[in-house]
Amino acid sequence: MAMLKALVVDDASFVRDLVKRTVRQRFPVIETMDAQNGRRAQSLMSRTAFDLVLCDWEMPEMSGLELLQWMRAQPQYEKVPFIMITSRGDKDHVIEAVRGGVSEYLGKPFSPEGLSKKIIKVMGRKLKDAMDHSGKSMASPADAFKESATLLTRKPEPAATPPVSEPSSPPAAANAATPRPAAGRGTMSLASVRFAESTLKSVVKDINLTEVRVIAKRDQVFPGILDQAVVDIETGEGQMARLNGYVHQLQAVDKRQDTDFVSVTIRFVDEDPKKLEDLSRFIARFRAGTP
Repeated sequence: MAMLKALVVDDASFVRDLVKRTVRQRFPVIETMDAQNGRRAQSLMSRTAFDLVLCDWEMPEMSGLELLQWMRAQPQYEKVPFIMITSRGDKDHVIEAVRGGVSEYLGKPFSPEGLSKKIIKVMGRKLKDAMDHSGKSMASPADAFKESATLLTRKPEPAATPPVSEPSSPPAAANAATPRPAAGRGTMSLASVRFAESTLKSVVKDINLTEVRVIAKRDQVFPGILDQAVVDIETGEGQMARLNGYVHQLQAVDKRQDTDFVSVTIRFVDEDPKKLEDLSRFIARFRAGTP
């Protein structure tokens, strides 16, 4: 029987389900509820007492930072652990979250092990006592992602040192040379695709509102099918869009065993209108062949 309650907040239903699955598999004493944005989360938190909040940053209607600031102003939530799970891992955003009262900060894409460690760290004795009282043991965090394929068929829902650890930067691929440009285009659209354990330097071959196909040198570290991904693309004027997704397909570019290039297709999972707007602008620039 669950003894603790956690609220998972993210505009992408795919990400919410991954987080909830990890929590349920790893910590059976924690019951999970979810919300697609900060406004909905605020409504749930006003009616239900939660022991932990796991929240994205960029969401429509109310961001994770705005929810955090509201939460810390409520007496009942002043000290409740809040883990920010986001692709915005640069130092300025970490500092802003710390000032807002965040308990821990986890960068996307994340591993089940990484998420589990953060939860154990912020919940501390409260979680240990609940687990001991229930007599349950912790399952392997990898078990939480074994059924990820079932998530892909679901329809999306409508639309002083601070006490926090900065997210670790994914290791850069060793000696990753820039792939050749897509045939027929005068310019290259570069994309950085981040995974839990690596970063893939690549060139955009094709893109639409559903997915992006990139070409990368074979000498890099490649992910597995269904692995989480964050695609960083420049939307113009120095602005960067960070799009969440998962690996849908890996394929050799040439029909040769010794091919130098690999095609990677990332399916997007974001449902934030702002991100879709940024993506639309990038697609327009890409189709026009402008850098």
